[in-house]
Amino acid sequence: MNENQRTADMTKTTQKDNGTAEFPTFDATQASEQFRAFAEKSAEQTKEVYARMKVNAEETQKALEATFENAKSAGNEFTTKSIAALREGTEANLAHLEALAGARSFAELIEMQSNFMRKRMEVAVDQIKDFQAASQKSAETVAKPMKDVFEKTVKELRVA
Repeated sequence: MNENQRTADMTKTTQKDNGTAEFPTFDATQASEQFRAFAEKSAEQTKEVYARMKVNAEETQKALEATFENAKSAGNEFTTKSIAALREGTEANLAHLEALAGARSFAELIEMQSNFMRKRMEVAVDQIKDFQAASQKSAETVAKPMKDVFEKTVKELRVA
């Protein structure tokens, strides 16, 4: 093979390669603009997420404060009811002891004691019902602020 043939063969090969394998040109300005747009969009989304998280954290803090305040009120109510129940029981026991001291016979003493025990059981049942209703009301009141925040958050998540 002579020098001219080699050159001709290389030219043919180069022409074939140029015709079949073209590489796209890389435009650095377009890439940097796309990257900048992506970065700006990401920063904007991050700010929005941060703002939502901040609002949700503030709402949760307010709900916790309300929950603790409600729990304090409920505790005060239970303390007041307990003291009233203890006072009523103590007064009833003292009155019963005075009445027993005035009993004229053993039969009268047994009758007085039976009546007293029946009345105390009725009072105890009423007090239990009262405490039960108060505890149910208190549980709902204490849980309401956190329940409201939770429901709002779930609703927002469904929308988003």
